[in-house]
Amino acid sequence: MPPSVTTCAACGAPGSGNFCSSCGAPRAGAPCPGCGGALAPAARFCPSCGRGVGAARAAGGSPDRTPWVVAGVSLAGLLGLLLFTLVRQAPARPAVSGPEAGGGQAAAESPPDLSTMSPRERFNRLYNRIMRGAEAGDEATVTRFTPMALMAYAQLDTIDADARFHAALLQVHTGNSAAARALGDSVLVRNPGHLFGYMILGTVARWEKDDTALRRAYTGFLEHYDAEMKAGREEYTEHTNSVNDFRQAALDARSKSAGS
Repeated sequence: MPPSVTTCAACGAPGSGNFCSSCGAPRAGAPCPGCGGALAPAARFCPSCGRGVGAARAAGGSPDRTPWVVAGVSLAGLLGLLLFTLVRQAPARPAVSGPEAGGGQAAAESPPDLSTMSPRERFNRLYNRIMRGAEAGDEATVTRFTPMALMAYAQLDTIDADARFHAALLQVHTGNSAAARALGDSVLVRNPGHLFGYMILGTVARWEKDDTALRRAYTGFLEHYDAEMKAGREEYTEHTNSVNDFRQAALDARSKSAGS
């Protein structure tokens, strides 16, 4: 029996499968603009956060974009604060061959078939695309794909410290400091002393301009740095620049505090 053709709730493109081949959105419905959770096509409220979304959809308009407008207003300052962390921690991208290589702008922009990927592959693919957008100052790409990446994260079967680190940085971008902080705490609960936990909490503290929380994150990071590096965790090798940058910032802060 041939697959049924439906219209994507996010971009209106016809097609079949679990994800839209034009924009990558789940065909089950557009993501909630508040929390990124999946919405049924006719949903009036988000089942995850309770946000009202039905009025705009029923009128044929776009979902409430207020949170994204608010995030967009502060995006320039946020990216200035976070690009130091976001871009430098993004994993190196392997050389691309085949249709995506050397095909000009059209080939580079062709969306992958996310329905054929595992949740972790989708999360990594979307996260890397967001990082490239952040590095290029492409606000539209960052804003468009962040909810999709968070939805893919929510579908992961197993969640390690590396995935929590990536998801926390995305949550900070959406302005959801509480969710990012919870991810940082969860890293430390599951792996006491893990440097990513302190790096997440430090990033949130910078965003909130919470000097006390930032000092705690720096102190915890430096106290556990030597033991954690001896543990030889693979994620530290993949994010060497970010770990080194956070350590240097922590050392600078400690020196400044000692000299004052």
